[in-house]
Order: sequence, then C-alpha cells, then structure tokens
Amino acid sequence: MEYADSLDRALDVLPDRSQEQSRLTIPDPEGETDGAFTRLTNLGSIADALSRKPEHVHRFIQRTLGTNGQLDENRARYSGSFSVSDFDEALDSYVAEYVTCSECGLPDTRLVTENGVDMLRCEACGAFRPVEKRSSQSKQQTQEAVEEGRTYEVKITGTGRKGDGVAERGKYTIFVPGAQEDQVVRVLIENVSGTLAFARLV
Repeated sequence: MEYADSLDRALDVLPDRSQEQSRLTIPDPEGETDGAFTRLTNLGSIADALSRKPEHVHRFIQRTLGTNGQLDENRARYSGSFSVSDFDEALDSYVAEYVTCSECGLPDTRLVTENGVDMLRCEACGAFRPVEKRSSQSKQQTQEAVEEGRTYEVKITGTGRKGDGVAERGKYTIFVPGAQEDQVVRVLIENVSGTLAFARLV
C-alpha cells in the first residue's frame, strides 16, 4: 500500500500530457538548389516544432553534413548539393540526440546547460542525460570533409557497380574511375552530392 501511495503521488506531480501532445510532428524539410549551395527554406518551422532554437538546429545540420552554412532568419543555406533525404537524416539524428528522452521515448524535453554541460531534461518522466557525446564524432567529420576542387590521398577499399574504385573519407563515399582496390591514390574531387563524391586520379 505504501508503494501504491508513493506511485500515486509521483503521478500527480507529472505534467498533464494528452496523447496528441506526446506526438512529435515535424514539417518535411523543403530544400532547393541554388548553384553551389542548397537552401533549407523552412528551418524556422522545423525548429519551432522541435521547441529548439533555429541556430542550434542549424549548427547541428552543418556538422552532420560536414559543410559550412549561413542562417538568415528562418532560412538556411549550406555549401554543396544536398537532397531532402540528407536533411531528413540529419534531422532524425538531431531528434534522437537533442529531443527524444532516452528513458521514456517521448519528446517532452528541455535542453538546458548545467555546469557548462548541455543536458536533456525530460518533463514527462524526470530523466536527464548529457548530450555532448557527438562532439568528437562531429569534429572528425568536419576534419574529414570532402570539398569540390580539392585533392585528397585516399585508399581504395572496394569496387563500384561500374568498376570504379571506391574509397571512404569520413562519412563520404568517393568514386574514382581507373583506381584499383588496395591502391593508395591522390584524387581531385570534381563533384559532391550529399555524402557521395566523384573524383579523378591526379
């Protein structure tokens, strides 16, 4: 009986939350290509749906895509060519890291800073956890970014469907015509599309 009373008291102090409120509905990303850039035109609406600051979401997308970008009010622009699915994947990662509670799985969370550490506090179940575990991975991705017009030394680890050599650099898959598996070669990046890059031997 004592346990039941304690449970009732705990439930009483939890915030009221209807089934509708517990669902997270995020607008689909709306992207458009602008020369060497890709715009995310509804970043502000996405951030509002997540109850997060647009600047925070924007910085995360930059790190995830391994590129530079600019935020202009509710719109963002990123260097490179990215598809809607690229933005979808980045936002899924953001929700998993900075929105969803790891204990109860609900999005009823607040992002707070305690002693210099970003913490995710759940208002539904009371759980909290740090959210800095991606920092080293993000740093590595930034260091291993692939940019058009630059040369890199890569190791060919496989062969593509058309017989091209395939190398990996960070999150990027690089296709190199004329390269053979196990070779270490220098390549010039001619085109980048999302996490795929196309290069030639130099």
